[in-house]
Amino acid sequence: MTSKPVILTIDDEPEVLRAVERDLRSRYASDYRIVGANNGPEAIEVLKTLAQRETPLALILADQRMPEVTGVDVMRASLESFPNAKKALLTAYADTDAAISAINEVGLDYYIMKPWDPPEEILYPVVDDLLSDWIADFRPAFEGIRVLGQAWSRETHELKAFLTRNQIPYRSMDIETSEPAAALLKDSGLDLADLPAVFFPDSEPMARPSAEAVAERVGLHTIASSPAYDLVVVGGGPAGLAASVYGASEGLSTLLIEGQAPGGQAGQSSRIENYLGFPKGISGADLARRAVSQATRLGAELLVPANVVRIERKDPFRIVHLSDGTDVTARSVLITSGVAYRHLSAEGIDDLTGLGVYYGTSRVEANQHRGEPVFVVGGGNSAGQAALFLTGFTESVTILIRGEDLSGSMSQYLIDAIDVSDSVSVRPNSQVAGVHGDSRVESITINDVIGGDSETLPASAIFIFIGQSANTAWLDGLVELDDRGFIMTGSDVSPAIGWNVDRDRLPLETSVPGVFAAGDVRHGSIKRVAGATGEGATAIRFVHQHLATL
Repeated sequence: MTSKPVILTIDDEPEVLRAVERDLRSRYASDYRIVGANNGPEAIEVLKTLAQRETPLALILADQRMPEVTGVDVMRASLESFPNAKKALLTAYADTDAAISAINEVGLDYYIMKPWDPPEEILYPVVDDLLSDWIADFRPAFEGIRVLGQAWSRETHELKAFLTRNQIPYRSMDIETSEPAAALLKDSGLDLADLPAVFFPDSEPMARPSAEAVAERVGLHTIASSPAYDLVVVGGGPAGLAASVYGASEGLSTLLIEGQAPGGQAGQSSRIENYLGFPKGISGADLARRAVSQATRLGAELLVPANVVRIERKDPFRIVHLSDGTDVTARSVLITSGVAYRHLSAEGIDDLTGLGVYYGTSRVEANQHRGEPVFVVGGGNSAGQAALFLTGFTESVTILIRGEDLSGSMSQYLIDAIDVSDSVSVRPNSQVAGVHGDSRVESITINDVIGGDSETLPASAIFIFIGQSANTAWLDGLVELDDRGFIMTGSDVSPAIGWNVDRDRLPLETSVPGVFAAGDVRHGSIKRVAGATGEGATAIRFVHQHLATL
């Protein structure tokens, strides 16, 4: 039986240690083992014992001001064996500078000022949040979902990417490099034509399953529970998630429909450094997970994966048609379908997409190319974030840009981080002419856009971030779009377009009454996560105004 994860707390004042242990046990003892240490050296010995026994460590809650070995020293000692453990300091007011420095030094997640009374208001909310983050990434020792496949298989990659983006834990098993994987394939009675296959601990394996079939098996909702809603939100990026939170919290029956995974393009971001309220930054996946929990707690319903293929206008209602043949009736619709990375035109790109050519990046792709040379194409923030993220997996990351430098397209904090990284180089005046390989990317040809020279270099992967296109092809003429496919709203809608309701068009409202747009898919949006969440929340005010006129 797997041991309970440990919460380790350290304080050299016995009364304080007993108090924090008492408060932690009263709330967390059913799921975690609370271990106390009287000083730093004792805590480091506890860390060694936990590592030897392979006992998971969820949280270190340490006093900073201890003799010989401080709380930060203990956290530094934990990094090798427990890099993913959450870390929080108990500090006095005079220690706040040390706590802030520890954010960069040891990855401190939070600091709590003493005293923490009442714990229900000061201690527990922080610990709840940290443990929720830890458990989302925790991979327990016992066997769960296993994905059996071949390393260089597009179908296997897409299945693992779907599970990863929906934050469903699984174990990847490659039949070409793992003897247990090959044995599992033989024992299951499956053959190569059945791969990828998904094995569950309590049921028969699924051979070459669709994302929808896997979603149903793991408990994701793909079918609406009601025929009609006050608000249907199409797209689960930051704007859609914010709208779902505010819509549900304000009493609207709210349905969010997302085709791949909550978070949208932002959900693939390895680190959002400038999102308000997160001094350490936050990954797109964590932001999406928190938003989904919040929306569902408040009563919103989420369908994932589910795709909208058409919206039918039947005044005063809108009929939302899904790809599985079902439909729902909406009193209002908010389109937050976002954008996609623009595809690169070059020799070999299409044939090797998913086999070393990727649009966006996640741990699935990064792990696949650990220790190998990779290239990032693009000079925007997404490209910079991806390049820095990839340095955790390889020491050879090259950013290819057509311009002279990054200053015109990337935030300064990313440029500064790239400048000091020994693993990232920037190659200006460059464009991709082709990628080459039989079953995977093996090399890349780069053209000099000024001199015209070409060079072919070894490459394991190419990650592409070359601009964005609006996800609006499915709208099929329902609402007015600009010349790039983004949705016109409010005063930007052409005056000549007919308007059949007795009120003025509302901000964020499209050319169709009761159909709104927010976030990156909207013409004139600022293409920032904070901007998208703000627009999604703001749209609910105008939805209320529209519903009041029906």
